[in-house]
Amino acid sequence: MRKLIAILTITITFVLTSCARGSNDDNSAREQTNPTDFAKGADVGWLSQMEAEGKKFYAADGKETDCLELLKSYNINSIRLRVWVNPTGGWCNKADVVAQAKRAAVLGMRIMIDFHYSDSWADPQKQTKPAAWSNYSVQELTNAVAEHTKDVLQALKNARVTPEWVQVGNETRNGMLWDEGAVWVWDANPANKPDNMSNYVAFSNAGYDAVKSVFPSAKVITHLDNGYDNDLFTRFFNDFKAKGGKWDVFGMSLYPSYYDANYAADKVGTCNIVLAKCIANINALIATYGKPVMICETGMPWDDAPTAKSFISKLLKGCEAINEGQCLGVFYWEPEGFFDWSRYSLSAFDNSGKPTAALEAFRLPLHRDI
Repeated sequence: MRKLIAILTITITFVLTSCARGSNDDNSAREQTNPTDFAKGADVGWLSQMEAEGKKFYAADGKETDCLELLKSYNINSIRLRVWVNPTGGWCNKADVVAQAKRAAVLGMRIMIDFHYSDSWADPQKQTKPAAWSNYSVQELTNAVAEHTKDVLQALKNARVTPEWVQVGNETRNGMLWDEGAVWVWDANPANKPDNMSNYVAFSNAGYDAVKSVFPSAKVITHLDNGYDNDLFTRFFNDFKAKGGKWDVFGMSLYPSYYDANYAADKVGTCNIVLAKCIANINALIATYGKPVMICETGMPWDDAPTAKSFISKLLKGCEAINEGQCLGVFYWEPEGFFDWSRYSLSAFDNSGKPTAALEAFRLPLHRDI
């Protein structure tokens, strides 16, 4: 009788344990990544469109391979996906983002969601309101930001995907949702600076609060370009903070080839200058504000893989070595978007669909890997 009871106890324990492991959307089949790890990331918003148009990806040996699995083989552990409101063709809309995020989550990859609050690209040169929001008042825009953010994140939650980071706006040094949310902090002359920071803060905070309402543990990123420019970041965040702006993580873009016209003449020298200024900026921001930093975007010319590999390697090592892990990681922007398809020159795949040597930088060991 005792043996029978013991056998039944073991059997029940096994069944309960198995059910618990399998109850969360087959999490037992997923490979898990430690959330304290340094994020080695890639923005792959183009991927589903490329696949729909028949583009293939190949390992170095010529074997056709799923793109996300291929990126993971290069030690990329995190994926970034942009969200547009009502984009032409549907790419990067809610459904597309959820589908791509589910694929990445099944591979154990960490997720960053990047809200543009536009129907297309948002960056320092353009922050166009979604067409459906074009006649909204400031209050209506604030409500729309909150509702759109919650809607997309709730869809991810329903799909059992938990993003670790969420960007509220993309490269917003000039604000977002123009003209109501336009700011030009780069110009110190008040006559040339629209005084819409309060509106921008209202929009940004609406996104921040919406993120926390769905995923309380997600880290909200406020993202600017030119990560080497401490004056830009200091001026922007001093004003943003003074007007009540909320954020958890500084986000940066960093593209050495866009730094100045001297890049072509002295690639290595320019890369070293950009890197040194960026690391100094990261340390200064951490010291001043006590918040961590993420390199949300970087990229190098695809047809100069040796220089790209060298720079990305130095960037990864320099960021990972920041005191007490306060630089959270580095994301390569659209490495899979090879030039013949995208006309984008800073990817990390060649025109045959194979990774260039630039991605080898992600395989090099960092301090935390040793």
